[in-house]
Amino acid sequence: MIKQLEYSYLTLPNNFYSLAKPDWGVAPKVVLLNDMLAEELGIYLKKSEEYIDFIFNKELEAAPTFAQAYAGHQFGYFTMLGDGRAIMLGEYITPDKKRLDIQIKGAGNTIYSRRGDGKATFKSMLREFLISEAMHYLNIPTSRSLAIIKTGEPVFRETIHEGALLIRIMQSHIRVGTFEFARYFLKTEDLQALLTYVLRRLYPDLEKSENPALSLLQKVMEKQIEVVTHWMRVGFIHGVMNTDNVAISGETFDYGPCAFMNTYNPNTVFSSIDTYGRYAFLNQPKILKWNLVKFAEALLPLIHHNTQRAVHQAQEVIDSFDDLWNEKYYCMMLNKLGIPFYQPSLTKLVDNLLAIMFKNQLDYNNTFLALSQVIPGMDILKLPDLQSWLEQWKYIIDNTVSFLEAQNLMKRNNPVYIPRNHLVEKALEETIHGDETFFKEFLIILKNPYDYSSPQKLFISSPDKHFDNTYQTFCGT
Repeated sequence: MIKQLEYSYLTLPNNFYSLAKPDWGVAPKVVLLNDMLAEELGIYLKKSEEYIDFIFNKELEAAPTFAQAYAGHQFGYFTMLGDGRAIMLGEYITPDKKRLDIQIKGAGNTIYSRRGDGKATFKSMLREFLISEAMHYLNIPTSRSLAIIKTGEPVFRETIHEGALLIRIMQSHIRVGTFEFARYFLKTEDLQALLTYVLRRLYPDLEKSENPALSLLQKVMEKQIEVVTHWMRVGFIHGVMNTDNVAISGETFDYGPCAFMNTYNPNTVFSSIDTYGRYAFLNQPKILKWNLVKFAEALLPLIHHNTQRAVHQAQEVIDSFDDLWNEKYYCMMLNKLGIPFYQPSLTKLVDNLLAIMFKNQLDYNNTFLALSQVIPGMDILKLPDLQSWLEQWKYIIDNTVSFLEAQNLMKRNNPVYIPRNHLVEKALEETIHGDETFFKEFLIILKNPYDYSSPQKLFISSPDKHFDNTYQTFCGT
């Protein structure tokens, strides 16, 4: 049971939030509880008539729960936003003194709902639970899902759905869009208050730096490069890389129209609303840089009082993005090939492999599994177009590290299992129709993505190519 939550965010000027009470529905019922996460956090929950104990905690009923205000560039266009269907329950302090947000999604209307009902469907909350937990076990910084609660109420979208809530855990929900909100809608002293709070809460080592705002820009750039590099490692496509979905903490969050690429195609888009491919797989680093530019612009008044000097200093940080990204990205890709070091001359090895994969419509994940030579029954290595590349790759391995060392490095960086889209849909569809069997089985598999001991064909096989060509994901609102 959560006995007490804290609310340090409410020390910010009140323009940054609006007090709001969550709507738990007419008959809230726990249908999925992340026991392992609860235990890790020292949150001791119990089921009593299938209710989470703290839902009806009298202290929580009287607590100053709230929705956050923020703005953001959505598909390149700036707009005022805010938590339209999410309410912060408070901040939980773990036994090892970490401060974490506990937020409930689908909690009903807030002043930021913009004509929406603030509700969420059971299926969309199941998707976030499944994908966020998969990302965690893939060793990618991410929000976590603690529980799903059915509300006992219908939610009206294109059809009638069961309503549900998701309890989400995250280091912080502060985003680039929060700084944009302060920069363009509030006063400079409010922007300064936000910077001071973020440094104190997330990056106390930067508080005494010569230029805290500039240091934060550098730190967030590094954090975001780390997380997006991980996305590219496993073929993940976020789908809505708007500035309001870029966390200052460097965590992946808001799993709406996200998906995992099967057949390698750098132009892959699964989001139903990404008509022009702005957030396609290969565009993710470009969009990250664009988003960081918007973050830099929001910070300008705090970087230097002289606008020209502020722009110059911020530009120097942004100008370092390409070299930093290239080194991090190619280092990661070389690790996927069993090469434990980065050299600019080796980037062609990566690029040539991807070109072969694209030409021959190879499965992204399974190509790297085949190269590890751990999983039998894959014919990818017999591909004629690959033979010359394989000779070059083996020559590099033979002259730098042993194949066993390379193989071990590959096994740490190439998952056996990812949440393949056709399996995600199977798990969600069967669950919303009353059969949780496959969902639970799939979740167990996804909690062990690097288990090479006994690969299960069902979970590593690509879907029919027609599936991916017609597959779409949605925001889930």
